[in-house]
Amino acid sequence: MNRLAAGLTLLLALPAAAQVQDTGDYLRRMDLDGDGRVGPDEYLQWMLYAFERMDSDGNGVLEPEEQPGGRGKAITREQQVQVILQRFARQDADGDGFLNARELMAPPR
Repeated sequence: MNRLAAGLTLLLALPAAAQVQDTGDYLRRMDLDGDGRVGPDEYLQWMLYAFERMDSDGNGVLEPEEQPGGRGKAITREQQVQVILQRFARQDADGDGFLNARELMAPPR
């Protein structure tokens, strides 16, 4: 995973995460089906929110001018999806295919 993609993943999560008050709130917001855990699709939806907002022309590519600081390498939505899914797999400490509250709030692995 390249540095831009990793940095973008962290940066993109900040606006949504900034509104979360505690671990339970974080889990509730991401857990769209209410089963007490977050699956890959739920995680993707949450994490792609900022990408989609930043993609001002809606072409599925964050061009340098759409990125913070107005520079960097272009990244496609699909590239970002892959970065997010890799992060999900690393955060899934118990390997059950879902993230619980502890895994969600753990430092990036």
